Amino acid sequence: MTKHAYDEFRALHRAGAPLLLPNAWDHASAAALAAAGFRAVGTTSLGVAAAAGLPDGTGATRAETVRLARGLTRLDALISVDVEGGFSDEPEDVAALAAELAEAGAVGINIEDGRADGTLRDAGHQAEILTAVRETVGGRVFINARTDTYWLRGAGRSGETGERLEAYRGAGADGVFVPGLRDLRTIADLTSALGDTPLNILHAPDGPSMQELSKAGVARVSCGSLLFRAALGAAVTAVRSVADGLPQAEGIPSYAETQTLADGFA
Repeated sequence: MTKHAYDEFRALHRAGAPLLLPNAWDHASAAALAAAGFRAVGTTSLGVAAAAGLPDGTGATRAETVRLARGLTRLDALISVDVEGGFSDEPEDVAALAAELAEAGAVGINIEDGRADGTLRDAGHQAEILTAVRETVGGRVFINARTDTYWLRGAGRSGETGERLEAYRGAGADGVFVPGLRDLRTIADLTSALGDTPLNILHAPDGPSMQELSKAGVARVSCGSLLFRAALGAAVTAVRSVADGLPQAEGIPSYAETQTLADGFA
């Protein structure tokens, strides 16, 4: 990925005017999002894993993730890739993966500290991984460091969260991500403490709105697996409409419209 694309992607992270990052799980979903005007598109590890019949968060989808990234970067879009915890505990292995994604044309990488057993990776070790990634692709790939303090342990983790984010920022992360955090007061305190380091929050249908997150200083809002899960639900609703003789919902793309989504991968 070129320095120009990195700079463009980084500039989209603006406190008070956050980047809304939709997350795709295959070529067609990413192409549809890009065609709808979203300049940047992320991947969802759950969507990639479930579409391949594999579990999420267990390090089982390295090949599928890299393969998808190589396809998505043919689109006229800035692509950020969710790599779970990096598919390895070895800093050099995660750095090699980051280099592979950079060579493929990815502009961002999302690395989490949550482990498959429901625990958190040691913060110092996670910082070592982030340092290795920064030394390999820093300035070319936007490193989004995710902590799962709220995702795995629930509320009341602001102290530990702040400590981890500070460690990850010190290790070279371009931005930090706290999925599961919904309290606006805590979010605003974090954005203030982080200064010019962008804070990424995961959208929740029953959580703060884009407007509220914007006022709290958030710089990026991710959709995570929401779009993938919504697509699954819509598919079941569509077939039930056929079975029940009911009209289909509006907005379903035509065959021809869907066929054109492949044009971006020619």
